[in-house]
Amino acid sequence: MSGDAHVRICESLGVKFPRATRLYLKIAGRMVYLWRAVDAEGEVLDVLVQSKRNKHAALKLMRKLLKKYGFVPDRMITDDLRSYGAAALDLGIESRHECGRWKNNRAENSHQPTRRRERKMQRFKSPGSAQKFLSTHAAVYNTFNVERHLTPARTHRTLRVAAMNAWREAATAE
Repeated sequence: MSGDAHVRICESLGVKFPRATRLYLKIAGRMVYLWRAVDAEGEVLDVLVQSKRNKHAALKLMRKLLKKYGFVPDRMITDDLRSYGAAALDLGIESRHECGRWKNNRAENSHQPTRRRERKMQRFKSPGSAQKFLSTHAAVYNTFNVERHLTPARTHRTLRVAAMNAWREAATAE
């Protein structure tokens, strides 16, 4: 399970392991759940807005990721919600599923940009608009989010220029 087209699945260091988590959103007075898959570097792989947090919703996220990327990861790390385990059992990947209290911190921290955007936009108006916006926001965030603390200034500038060129190219494509 990997993310958008530019997400690198394998590197010389090995496969990046996805993490799944969910976030509560209040839209039009109703609670909805934002299901999110994140890779080991913190890049958002996929986003799904659902009104339930049961096995069916977890299955929908996992199937969507498996279909999108066409392979089963070596490991899948989630929080302790039992719906993930039930969904993994249904898909036959329960041996690759891991859950734990602190194993999922990377995915939990990925909610922070979502909360910031939600505050700036003065909340989301409907689940459909939240799904559309958050999917687009994830792709843009992944493009421009360079792990600055891991790179020297010269490399950081080069990566930023490459991201801006990719953005300009995507913006002018019709």
